[in-house]
Amino acid sequence: MSQQPKTFRAIEVGDGSDGRWTTHTQALWPLAEGWMTEESRTVKSADRARKLFEAHMPELVPVLDRLAGQLDRPAGETFLTLATFATLRPFFSGCTQIGGSGTLLRNYDFSSDECEGTIVSSHVLRPVIGMQDAAWGLLDGMNDAGLAVSLTFGGRFVHGPGFAVLIVLRYLLETCSTVDEAVGKLKSIPIAIPQNVTLVDSEQAVTVFVGPDISLIETPDACAANHQHLPVPDEQEQFSRTQERLGAIRAAGTDVAAMLKPPLYQSAYNEGLGTVYTAHYQPSEGRVSYYWPGESWEQSFDDFAPGPRTVTIGRAS
Repeated sequence: MSQQPKTFRAIEVGDGSDGRWTTHTQALWPLAEGWMTEESRTVKSADRARKLFEAHMPELVPVLDRLAGQLDRPAGETFLTLATFATLRPFFSGCTQIGGSGTLLRNYDFSSDECEGTIVSSHVLRPVIGMQDAAWGLLDGMNDAGLAVSLTFGGRFVHGPGFAVLIVLRYLLETCSTVDEAVGKLKSIPIAIPQNVTLVDSEQAVTVFVGPDISLIETPDACAANHQHLPVPDEQEQFSRTQERLGAIRAAGTDVAAMLKPPLYQSAYNEGLGTVYTAHYQPSEGRVSYYWPGESWEQSFDDFAPGPRTVTIGRAS
């Protein structure tokens, strides 16, 4: 596919109580509805999700109430819990990520039209900067303690009761200061579909496999593509190139230039597997840089710059 424009927006929302988060989120309703199953639109689904919150992420319950109360929608809480509950529609994405030496580097590969593209600076429970999705979930991010996290799809099509990992990343950054602390919490949080999570602080980098049918598995090195501990079927490898990309990122390490070239940089946007952005987190410095071919955008806790930026994604053929 040829190159195409994509607009990203950086916004500051504070603790979500002054209207800035609400104004942005109200506009996301049509996009979010496309992710919701019929079950997730029900009061019963919202009640079940709330019970999961209360059991596993109680620190976020007051935040859920505060944000839901501001949405001018009768199903405001259901809307927010779509980012948390197992009834989020399953999907395949083709991301690649690696951590090491205080750095987290990742490519987010998905359908560009279905990626929210919002870089959010917030202070819900503590300062956090990350790439938001599904209203208050995160695809990747860092906090003021020097912890950074990101996700990739685990490649196995199983599904069970639990959270979508987007809100779990938000929770880890809001409540944890170190990799060990975050991994400890991940061990007891139910995750709805298989996901790979890479975590970095100033001392260590770790990748773990989580999912509804497995206990947390720590990998031998801090990198991941789109498979876990089981063999990858040939057809899935041809489609996703997950093993090829994992080998490539292991060889390249935390090299931004390598992430912007094939096979790590992908252009299959029509199949939902094109690289939408590259993120390079240096959490101990409180700094993240987002990259596209020929362009970058740096944000930090000390110098966060709100506003839109239209970039070109894809590589010239």
